[in-house]
Amino acid sequence: MSVQTLTVELGARSYPLHIGTGLLSQAGAMISALGRRVVIVSNPVVAQHYLEPLQAALGSSGVRSDAVIVPDGEAHKSWATLYDIHTRLLELRVDRSTLLVALGGGVIGDLTGFAAATYQRGVRFVQIPTTLLAQVDSSVGGKTGVNHPLGKNMIGAFHQPSLVLIDTSTLATLPVREFAAGMAEVIKYGAIRDRAFFDWLETKLEALMARDSDAVAKAVFESCRIKAQIVAADERETGERALLNFGHTFGHAIETASGYGVWLHGEAVGTGMVIAAALSRRVSGLSQPDEQRLAGLVERVGLPRKPPALPFGRWMELMSVDKKVLAGSIRFIVLEALGSAAVRADVSTEDVAEALRAAA
Repeated sequence: MSVQTLTVELGARSYPLHIGTGLLSQAGAMISALGRRVVIVSNPVVAQHYLEPLQAALGSSGVRSDAVIVPDGEAHKSWATLYDIHTRLLELRVDRSTLLVALGGGVIGDLTGFAAATYQRGVRFVQIPTTLLAQVDSSVGGKTGVNHPLGKNMIGAFHQPSLVLIDTSTLATLPVREFAAGMAEVIKYGAIRDRAFFDWLETKLEALMARDSDAVAKAVFESCRIKAQIVAADERETGERALLNFGHTFGHAIETASGYGVWLHGEAVGTGMVIAAALSRRVSGLSQPDEQRLAGLVERVGLPRKPPALPFGRWMELMSVDKKVLAGSIRFIVLEALGSAAVRADVSTEDVAEALRAAA
């Protein structure tokens, strides 16, 4: 079994990312070093495939496990679900020596991490992401939280995991739409930081979409490598880490306006990147060929290019309730070229309006 390991370098809170095929069977050995009791949080869709194998692996290493199953979907990334998790932890008499384990996609990871950050003022947790989007993005970096009807991910905490275990074989059961949504975040990494990786994605896209194991392993590893570097440099998003939000300001507005779960997060981010590229043409000198390459790759993956028809005032209202807003100004992530991104707080409403018209 080939395992690749990266480290998120955060001093005393550093943690490893283990990436490989079939790693779920190794979870007991990896997690037992952290603790002898765990509570697994998952949803019914993921649990039917992976809960029993995970619990068997844990049991073989002498780790006691319980499970909390919460409803599936972005609509359930809420205070109500978080409260239910807390209630179950209290019923199970969980103490600070117990590890929480997030088994699922981004919603499960964010909920479990926030539960870990807030239960008894903080317990440790482990990420075992089972979707492409979670493997390459949400499981790494310690962002946790829930949604609010007025804004996505506006309530939460930075709480780093103790371990991230990425078993790429779990992607075999991922629906096509979910896999495509995860590819939006993969594309993002090439767009903001690594032009050579973006070039590779263009040439290997067919293999990736066919879930060729070698291609997928490289895409996951490179995405995690880039994110780990950025998080290590700026854990709490006071500077460079904001670049990871390329496409997200527009994307979160789409998700909030449409109702959480109507657009998958990656679908909204894909469209958001197309809009952000159009904005970049106007404000940061992104070339037309680079803009077209990004929009073309989003389309080839099968993600929507065109945003929903929202009044411009509604766009601005939604984007003003965003973590990137600073001192009343919306900070947009723009591309200067493929592989080079910047944060801009001086973008005019006219430029935003033109970018939205160009993408429509």
